[in-house]
Amino acid sequence: MTRHSYDSPERTLYRSRKGMFCGVLQGISNHYDYNVTWVRVGFIVLMFCTGITPLAIAYFVAMLIMKDEPVMPLESADDEEFYHAYTSSRSMALERLKRTYDNLDRRIQRIENAVTTRDFDWDERLNQ
Repeated sequence: MTRHSYDSPERTLYRSRKGMFCGVLQGISNHYDYNVTWVRVGFIVLMFCTGITPLAIAYFVAMLIMKDEPVMPLESADDEEFYHAYTSSRSMALERLKRTYDNLDRRIQRIENAVTTRDFDWDERLNQ
């Protein structure tokens, strides 16, 4: 069972990558800490009790709506936020990454400019 390694008040429902058919029931069992066998048995019993079509449609809708489980476990809330941003809109997530690295590049350039100016006194800095 895949769990978040950080304390999160709410866990997100994902489709499992190890499920039998698209991982919907495996994902539900992981999310609610149920045994997957009982979730599958309950689903089949409900399917025959309510008629096959309604739950089959609900299963396919859940398959389309639920996001795939992350390949690597998420370490923090920031990782989870980035994962959701990436899975919903890759271009927005890539734009966010580009902005972050552009900001880092500007900060590094400012540091380099401060250190390489003629006014920077290396002797005073090293002897502190």
